[in-house]
Amino acid sequence: MIRADLIIIGSGPGGYRAAEYAAKNGLQVVVVEELHAGGTCLNEGCIPTKTMCHEADKMEVLRQFAPNTEVNFNRVVERLKNVVETLRAGVETLMTAPGITFIKGHAHFKDAKTIIVKPSDNEPAQEYSSENIIIATGASPKMPPGAEIEVQSVMTSSDILRLTNVPKHLIIIGAGVIGMEFASVFNSFGSKVTVIEFLKECLPTIDSDIAKRLRKSLEKKGVNFFMQSSVKGVKTNTVTFERKGKTECLEGDVILVATGRKPNVEGLNLEAIGIKYSGKGISVDENICTNVPGIYAIGDVNGRMMLAHAATMQGIRAVNHILKKQDEIRLDIMPAAVFTHPEVASVGLTEDQCKTDGIPFVCNKAYYRANGKALAMEETDGIVKLIANRNGKIIGCHVLGAHAADMVQEIAALMNRDTTIGQLRDIVHIHPTLGELVQEAAMMMKI
Repeated sequence: MIRADLIIIGSGPGGYRAAEYAAKNGLQVVVVEELHAGGTCLNEGCIPTKTMCHEADKMEVLRQFAPNTEVNFNRVVERLKNVVETLRAGVETLMTAPGITFIKGHAHFKDAKTIIVKPSDNEPAQEYSSENIIIATGASPKMPPGAEIEVQSVMTSSDILRLTNVPKHLIIIGAGVIGMEFASVFNSFGSKVTVIEFLKECLPTIDSDIAKRLRKSLEKKGVNFFMQSSVKGVKTNTVTFERKGKTECLEGDVILVATGRKPNVEGLNLEAIGIKYSGKGISVDENICTNVPGIYAIGDVNGRMMLAHAATMQGIRAVNHILKKQDEIRLDIMPAAVFTHPEVASVGLTEDQCKTDGIPFVCNKAYYRANGKALAMEETDGIVKLIANRNGKIIGCHVLGAHAADMVQEIAALMNRDTTIGQLRDIVHIHPTLGELVQEAAMMMKI
């Protein structure tokens, strides 16, 4: 049996950053990875999809000068591959740092302090023990409930990254983050895109005003949406769904299922050690501890916030708890972005949440069309929405438009320091920049 100060199951953003941080603080760390270093985010998630988004953005620019420009999809595929391989090699190098032992194989619990790892190379299983274990196994795509899905007729978000040609007609089931990003990307690549969504509006976690504006923007570009539509089945490249009491069918050459993700808990033997979990993920407290002392669950597997940066900061919080170190990480302030064209980003409370929870608030908007930098960039489709409580403290920001994520990040930083609207007004912003929109929204707010 091999002993360590910390065992981490999974090498995604949460796992490898936690390992790096723990090793730098003197812990001997064992990291177990079943597939590829870097996890889903690097290999099949945020990195390859954002590479695609970038290529789609370039197509949008090119078509302003040459409307009939067609995408070189072979180049897109090759660049995606190169980006992933470069970053994967970087993580693999990181996993050779002093204090870190990196092992390829499948891990499951023997007891609360011991895991058994079956190596990928068919070597004999090995036991590892530690007083501290972090579960960072991520999540995987799930099928829509209540629908009869012929699996061979659909693709998941992982499968679609392996396409070698642009679909003529891409049907996307689900209008969440994954569905909307791929809808935007393949629309830019020249596909006919149809999105089928059960809910009234896309991006249910985003401010509804912003979400509606994004959907309308994509509709203007040719994306078709069937909202409040319930998928009944998929067979032989045909989607059957019910809308307004009528059954309809659509045929496409590629059908993407983007109806959410489920935590990867199978095969870990969690039941044997009494870890509490549900279909939404492993239950954790504010220190990312499970109900079993010494065992933590970070990232997608706990279902709290399925974002790579959330996993990273949860991992650091978990290691700090092991080291008995205090931190000022605000896990309740979690910015997020959707890399469509135009981009969407959000942090804090939405207007909808304030109304539902009875929170008194003040809201103001600033528009890209009145901003000098946006006009110069030909990116006038956009809005900044700033929300404050009645005392003037900033409690939310929601942006649709170019570089939305960058602007929301500024507000996230300010929210971490409980900044008020008055203080934001007094911060000098460079002219001409899109960031001035944030200040403009504050200037006009009646507080």
